[in-house]
Amino acid sequence: MRLIPTQAESPPLRTMQLKGQTYRYHVMVKPSGAQCNLDCSYCFYLHKQDMLHQPKVPRMAESMLELHIKQYIQAQTGDEIVFSWQGGEPTLMGLEFFQRVVELQKKYKKPNQRIENDLQTNGTLLDEGWCAFLKKNNFLVGLSIDGPADLHDIHRYNKGGKPTHAKVMHAAALLHHYQVPFNALCVVNRDNSKRALEVYRFLRDQVKPYMIQFIPGMESAQFQQTAPGYWNPKDLPKVDSSAAQPGTADSVVTDWSIAADDWGIFLSTVWKEWLQHDFGKVFIDQFENVISMMFGYGAQKCVSGQICGKSLAIEHNGDLFSCDHFVYPEYKLGNIQETHQGDLVFSERQKKFAYAKSNSLPEYCRKCPYLQLCWGDCPKDRFLKTPDEEAGLHYLCSGLKKFFHTATTSKSEIAKRLQPH
Repeated sequence: MRLIPTQAESPPLRTMQLKGQTYRYHVMVKPSGAQCNLDCSYCFYLHKQDMLHQPKVPRMAESMLELHIKQYIQAQTGDEIVFSWQGGEPTLMGLEFFQRVVELQKKYKKPNQRIENDLQTNGTLLDEGWCAFLKKNNFLVGLSIDGPADLHDIHRYNKGGKPTHAKVMHAAALLHHYQVPFNALCVVNRDNSKRALEVYRFLRDQVKPYMIQFIPGMESAQFQQTAPGYWNPKDLPKVDSSAAQPGTADSVVTDWSIAADDWGIFLSTVWKEWLQHDFGKVFIDQFENVISMMFGYGAQKCVSGQICGKSLAIEHNGDLFSCDHFVYPEYKLGNIQETHQGDLVFSERQKKFAYAKSNSLPEYCRKCPYLQLCWGDCPKDRFLKTPDEEAGLHYLCSGLKKFFHTATTSKSEIAKRLQPH
């Protein structure tokens, strides 16, 4: 069915935009809510359908789509605007929805402004029609894949419990055939973390993406019930306790979560292989990020920045949340039908959220030699206590230190390689 164009009304933008300043932010759009055709064991978003009381089949109405696109472009003054489509599984919306996306972006685009789109997908619904559209409209695709089949299929299966690896590899082949640029997003969990080189070499040699993104797979054991930062500080375990490890009876994380030290070992192992054989040829987002920070060019990832708050999430019904990983009632900023999203994004409440990242750091972090490579990482995972019993230490702290040590000891070698010949 063809979508019928509608003229969406928008509440006025009241943000004071100062002349000469650039206003930018980024929103993850969830047009199909938390709905997905897969049932991955480690998904941090599936439970949102119940938590947020979403309908059985959540869908972003065209009027809401137009309202978001209009406001998203209105509120920003940069020369580039990036739309990110996620879920759940955004391809459940169907191809006509995204054809309408492109039409509306053209309608509201400002002069001399560039519109970019990226789509994060499990790949199982991609076909030739999808790939032709993605190529024609210059979409960047993020394809979720966790390594070889025996590792990928441990956690990534469909609603019937069937493996998905073969379908994802078929999607990768189609994307290559249609020359659609795509990144491989690999969740490094308790299982595949033990086989770092095998995972990396498979992605590098078999999947052959534009960029590899390694995401640490871990969540608080309470993540389906308790919003980040709302834990009882008295219940948080110390960094060196058994509760700070996955798989223990009193663990603070889910069973599938990666152990902190294993995250550091995984990244360090891949780093050494990459530095020896693939520097300048294979792009890995964590590595590009840490090199940028080591040489004073700033963070390329929000988790490494001193402040955050510029990466938000919008649900299918127009509810705007402080962050993609903070989609909980406690972090709902408002609804874009009632308040312009630009006013919500640049509100005092969201600024407080942004600066809390560095303002709430424990003294243990402030004295750390790697502070300016880390800044405490993402606040959603600060559910440990320091050795001095201060709450707010990131779960992956010990692993991050291992990796930063490996990376910084390579700084002089990297500096030589970066010099023009």
